[in-house]
Amino acid sequence: MPRSAPNGPRPRPQKAGRSRPRRTGWRRLIPTWRFTLVGTLVCTVLGVGLFALGLLVVKVPDAHAQATAQSNTWLYQDGTLLARTGQTNRQNVGLDRISQDAQHAALAAEDRNFYHEGAVNLKGLTRAAFATATGGSTQGGSTITQQYVKNTYLNQKQTVARKVKELFIAVKVDATETKDEVLTGYLNTSYYGRGAYGIQAAAQAYYGIDAAQLNPAQGAYLAALLNAPSAYDVSTATPTGKQNATNRWNYVLDAMVQENWLSATDRAAITFPEVKEPKSAPGLAGQAGYLVTAATEYLTAHNVLTDAQLAQGGYTIKLTVDPKRQQDLDAAVRGQLTDRLKPDSRPVDAAAQAGAVSLDPKTGAVVALYGGQDATKHWIDNATRQDYQAGSTFKAIALAAALESGAETQSGQTITPQTGYDGRSKRPVVGGRGTPYAPPNEGNKSYGQITLQQATDWSVNSAFAQLAQDTGLEKVRDTAVALGLPVDTPGLKQAPASIALGTSTPSVLDMAGVYATLDNDGKQTTPWLVQSLEHEGENVALPAPKTTQAISPETARTVTSMLQGVVSDPGGTGYRAKELGRPAAGKTGTTDDLKSVWFAGYTPELVTTVALFGQDPVTGKQVSLDGTGGAAGAAGGNFPARIWTAYMSAALDGQPVGEFTEPSGGRGYSADPSDTPSSTPSTTPTTPNSPASTPAEQPTTPVDPAPTSARPTPTPTPKPTPSPKPTPTPTPTPKPTPTPTPPDPTREPPVNEAASRQAVPAG
Repeated sequence: MPRSAPNGPRPRPQKAGRSRPRRTGWRRLIPTWRFTLVGTLVCTVLGVGLFALGLLVVKVPDAHAQATAQSNTWLYQDGTLLARTGQTNRQNVGLDRISQDAQHAALAAEDRNFYHEGAVNLKGLTRAAFATATGGSTQGGSTITQQYVKNTYLNQKQTVARKVKELFIAVKVDATETKDEVLTGYLNTSYYGRGAYGIQAAAQAYYGIDAAQLNPAQGAYLAALLNAPSAYDVSTATPTGKQNATNRWNYVLDAMVQENWLSATDRAAITFPEVKEPKSAPGLAGQAGYLVTAATEYLTAHNVLTDAQLAQGGYTIKLTVDPKRQQDLDAAVRGQLTDRLKPDSRPVDAAAQAGAVSLDPKTGAVVALYGGQDATKHWIDNATRQDYQAGSTFKAIALAAALESGAETQSGQTITPQTGYDGRSKRPVVGGRGTPYAPPNEGNKSYGQITLQQATDWSVNSAFAQLAQDTGLEKVRDTAVALGLPVDTPGLKQAPASIALGTSTPSVLDMAGVYATLDNDGKQTTPWLVQSLEHEGENVALPAPKTTQAISPETARTVTSMLQGVVSDPGGTGYRAKELGRPAAGKTGTTDDLKSVWFAGYTPELVTTVALFGQDPVTGKQVSLDGTGGAAGAAGGNFPARIWTAYMSAALDGQPVGEFTEPSGGRGYSADPSDTPSSTPSTTPTTPNSPASTPAEQPTTPVDPAPTSARPTPTPTPKPTPSPKPTPTPTPTPKPTPTPTPPDPTREPPVNEAASRQAVPAG
């Protein structure tokens, strides 16, 4: 009988082949395949979930300021560099403005599979992240997309957190931007050394060319620089750095051959490209700052750009300024003025501030501008400031107003260059109402009866004060605006009795525009300074210069003829301009207390206005220029005319000599006043042969302040008798006025500042 089983359940018999030995020792630590499979699935799901969560949570931020900041590039008329402004030297360009060789070089150096891969190179990223996390050397491995993200949206810190964030943003960018857009962004944001951000700035910094002109050798070197910009700059690198740069350059070229972007034959012929010596980007020292400021004012005043838009950068602004003539103007001021100043031994010399503008009269384009000795030391632009009186340069406007309007003297005679005027100093102006106005002439000199031409040649204040009254003060003001002065010019709107003597304060640029109108047969074009404007390669529209017929050609030619007399007639205050050896017209100007002196002149080809201002270098107050440069006194016929002549000689050197178109009546010096007061008939004035004659104060016969236009009573004609010696009928013999003597052309009548503050007489 079989033995009974013990109490409890009997064990189940084991099937053959199902037995599994128990794990012992270290084998117990190895997970089973089931656990591995499940774990892998769980990790995959978690990884995908975390990645999806990362994509959801991490947003593509706005590009940081460093990535978007660009410089503004300012060019001369011929395309040469004038200045670069902005803290970041960058000029973004489109891919079509980067040579294919340069594109291929960057791809060969950084990411050959860029166009065939995703945003992230997981193998490279894992290697770099591991090395960074374990404290090893920082490594690359980033795709061009990742580098673009780092340049544009993140910072340059090598941390795991930044790398992870870079990954998520790169994936998003790759999904929203094309490969070409990413490559363009990368090339525009990468740093190449020498302060150059972006390949356009780099091409300029190392080779002085645009990115579109880069050849394979140059493109390969710029691509090599991406690894170590400073260490690989062969102009400053150590011997080891130079060798490393050469090795990297060869590596890039060989990679281009491997990718069929460069033939082996061409590769064999390539030699290392010579680079430019490094130098700092042109700043705003010297005249550059004044030119940039004037151009900025032009753009903002014409509502082309705002200051904020310019501050964002990326603009290429080409000026109308001719670099050769700009250099000529700078040299003329330096040679004729600044080299002669001795501020240490002659304190008055420290106050001298020069300003000048040169225009093309046919177009109104500014071809040269002088704003001061150095924009970094004297920040006020002397060419555009509006705080110094124009003095007698304004008299040309009074002439144009009288001739254009057909103005008449107080007796009803039409005003012409030969109209007679009383040139006595402090002669009360006739015809006005209100406070009497009686301006003095320079040195209180009286001239007696003179023609309007002589009054222009010698810049006689009393005659021009009467001329303005005869014409109408408002008419003179309106003509000034028509010729080109801004309507808001300080001191112009009120049209004071002293308006013809230049008590308003236009800028040198404004007055150059007025004289350009006279030179251009009365056609007025507001001076302009910007020839073209681009933003990141796209043209920005500029206002087209507008030309209007301000005065008739005949009036403009007559005024020009009269201003030629200032240069060529005996005693003319602008006699120094004769040294130019060309037909020239112009007008000097000197203000009360010698605070400013001017010369505005032109030839048929070019208009230039030069002014010298007295400004205390410490307080900024207006001060006298008396004794500047060791000269006795100060006058527009001195330093301003010297500068004008020196500049125009250089600027017009080698050009054909042009001729002014004469007015219909012709021109020629005449000393006979055609309209003289009956109480003061004038004998023909005699004039010295030398324009530099020193004036002598002449006694003046008292004259009743009758209208200047009254004609003399004609002398009756005697009837002949049979006698061989006919006896004429006796006639009253008036007392002749003294012969007018031309003034010393080195001195100029100042504006009577006290009189200019008087109440405006009603016309």
